[in-house]
Amino acid sequence: MYSYLKGIVTEIKSNGISLDVNNVGYDVRTPNPYEFKIDEEIKVFIHHYVREDAIHLYGFKTSDGKSLFIKLLSVKGIGPKSAIAILASGNVVDVIAAIERGDAKFLSKFPGIGPKASQQIILDLKGKIDLNADSFAKSTNISEVEEALKSLGYKAKEVTKAVKGLDGSKKTDVLLKEALAQLLK
Repeated sequence: MYSYLKGIVTEIKSNGISLDVNNVGYDVRTPNPYEFKIDEEIKVFIHHYVREDAIHLYGFKTSDGKSLFIKLLSVKGIGPKSAIAILASGNVVDVIAAIERGDAKFLSKFPGIGPKASQQIILDLKGKIDLNADSFAKSTNISEVEEALKSLGYKAKEVTKAVKGLDGSKKTDVLLKEALAQLLK
């Protein structure tokens, strides 16, 4: 029904924001309401969710976030509360990468998502999410380098410093060599 709303944030609540669009206030549930600022003019990508006992607007800073939310809702046993928890706790690209890798352990760390639900998400969505392919590949390669460095015993702070500025379009083995060279400086 709605694609997006553009307006001014008038209130920030624990589960969302109030958005003033031409003097009409919309209650929009968002994954991370505290990433918005009061009196900031923003564009929020909207999903209008209607159920027998509830009508809600869910808002996202990016269209990819909205798309992933809708895909998660299509999974058996995943409702808006679980889908929004996944998006609140994880980066869209990292969640997609975990689904494509079949990483049930990563998906199980989100509130309300157990082993069965994470397996169901992978079963239903693996190979079916086609968001921005370039940023997905870039993030996947850098994520693999981060995991490799952590398995070698480097601390999170060192890993973050090592991967900063890497070109994610390169192959993972090349990126790993560059990150190790950064760490050895």
